[in-house]
Amino acid sequence: MEIELVEIRDFLAQRPPFDVLPEEQLNQLPKILDIRYLRRGSDFPPPESDQSYIYILRSGAVELLDEEDKLVEKLGEGGVYTTDCQLIDFGRAIRGVSTEDTLLYQLPCSHLKVLRQSEPAFDRHFSESIRDRLKQAVRTLQDNGENSSLAQMTVEVSHLLKKAPITIDTNSTIRQAAQLMSEKNVSSVMLMSGDRLAGMITDRDLRKRCVAAGLSPDEPVSAIMTTDLETVQENTLAIQALMTMTRLHVHHLPVMRNDQVVGMLSATDLARHQTTNSAFLATDVRKAETLQDLAKVSARLPELQFQLANSSATALHIGEAISSITDSLTVRLIEMAEAELGPAPVPYVWMCGGSQARGEQTSHSDQDNALLISDQMKPEHAAYFDVLAKKVTDGLNACNFVYCPGDAMASNIKWRQTLSAWRKYFNTWINKPDPMSLMLSSIFFDLRPVHGDKELFLELQSEILDKTRGNGIFTAFMAANALQHRPPLGFFRTFVLIHDGAHDDTFDIKHRGIVPITDIARVFALSQGLKPVNTTERLLAAAETSILSREMGENLVDALEFIASMRINHQAEQIRKGIQPDNYLAPDELSDLERRHLKDAFRVIQDMQETLESRYQGGRFR
Repeated sequence: MEIELVEIRDFLAQRPPFDVLPEEQLNQLPKILDIRYLRRGSDFPPPESDQSYIYILRSGAVELLDEEDKLVEKLGEGGVYTTDCQLIDFGRAIRGVSTEDTLLYQLPCSHLKVLRQSEPAFDRHFSESIRDRLKQAVRTLQDNGENSSLAQMTVEVSHLLKKAPITIDTNSTIRQAAQLMSEKNVSSVMLMSGDRLAGMITDRDLRKRCVAAGLSPDEPVSAIMTTDLETVQENTLAIQALMTMTRLHVHHLPVMRNDQVVGMLSATDLARHQTTNSAFLATDVRKAETLQDLAKVSARLPELQFQLANSSATALHIGEAISSITDSLTVRLIEMAEAELGPAPVPYVWMCGGSQARGEQTSHSDQDNALLISDQMKPEHAAYFDVLAKKVTDGLNACNFVYCPGDAMASNIKWRQTLSAWRKYFNTWINKPDPMSLMLSSIFFDLRPVHGDKELFLELQSEILDKTRGNGIFTAFMAANALQHRPPLGFFRTFVLIHDGAHDDTFDIKHRGIVPITDIARVFALSQGLKPVNTTERLLAAAETSILSREMGENLVDALEFIASMRINHQAEQIRKGIQPDNYLAPDELSDLERRHLKDAFRVIQDMQETLESRYQGGRFR
């Protein structure tokens, strides 16, 4: 083959969908292609074409425009376009123009049809929906993690079991159970009623429920056993078991094969398998006696994120894990402050906002929080809560959850108020929405209780949702706000990239990809009065109402998972290199396939924003 044809073949072999073609087909393609050159400013596709083609951009750039000459899409090297083959949907695009001198490869649609009929993998590129491609993209990211040498938490829990199940009959005595645990050198034993798992006791149960309570060791073991057990199946992933332990604050989980006991998984087993995990860190947080102790634990959060990112954990689970540790740090800081200051003079609840409240934090996050105090509060109580709030926010800052740049923290007296004052705030924001309420929406309309009298929060939350449910004017303002952050569909060309000296030739994947979906989900949740705060949970809940179709809800969930995973993997690589994690992704570091999947995700966001825009007319959300 001539050197020019080899170069064309090699170019195609590196770009989807041609990268899935067998060698024989790839070798034939350069002989069939036509090569065209467009000067800058030329119409695209070339109007003088005498047949239908699929166009592959070898170099240059093309802008696709709608009927109002607004930019819809921008194609760069490797970009594929066709109007006549009826394969690729470019939505509102009706014409194009080359914005640089552009070299094109033209493949007749007739030959494309032959390739699709003969090569199923090639055909799937065109026949798969965005929904299918996004789901596959998420699976691919997770598969890559599983192939990593650091994929320690993706094994099934059955692989972590080192001993046969240690069991004893429920009719046995406490003494017999303790003797068995000592003999087998285990910290727990499962209690059986015939073949059925009836309960469990641990070393802690022996201390607290027997010795400390003065109970005779000759009493039946059933007197101190825990009966309401959470179990996991043997094929459960270690990461999922870890999340269960962290959520329930337990250290033992019976492992089952259907209804049969096969072993006991302990926090020690997980810690031995991977010393950096959220359950292990949470234990260290609870044991911490000083701020320095907490800061040391917090310093291990980037490593936790790195390990989870490389073990195929989902972005949803990683966000939950990091946020749960932040919750634990916050609670311990409050406990330490109360130990010094004495108990609070009146009931209160500490609330977190933003990404922590949504359970979507990464190790690179600032703090957003507020204090909700009972209306029993008197002026002389203000000093107590002032000092409490400052100790906690200063402590979080020392733990690398830096102060909120907008001062949305409990240390700011504006966000340290009684229930009545918070009611007035939300009444104003909801009934008289303005730019300030929109600015605060991502923080204070995403609140979650962390510590204290949670009934205070639930009362406030109920009133908020009653006021936002069906409130057309407020929802219209929120919808307009959700349109402020647009996805960078042409992200790999310089017109959407940052050029500020610090982050040249990058784009902010958080504000251009994650924030738009978060904003959309918030619109749905508040307009329908839905309680979930986590973005994925909000979308799934909204998909059960008339405001969002189930298919679009799933598409948005998949888009969020893929974009968030890209962000987490980007930060994990920075952590590996010892670089401070950020949200600035360089398109040059992405593969063509990753770019394509990102464009699919961005198009889902764009479609949903266009739907919001069409509903948002004349200051109303219909």
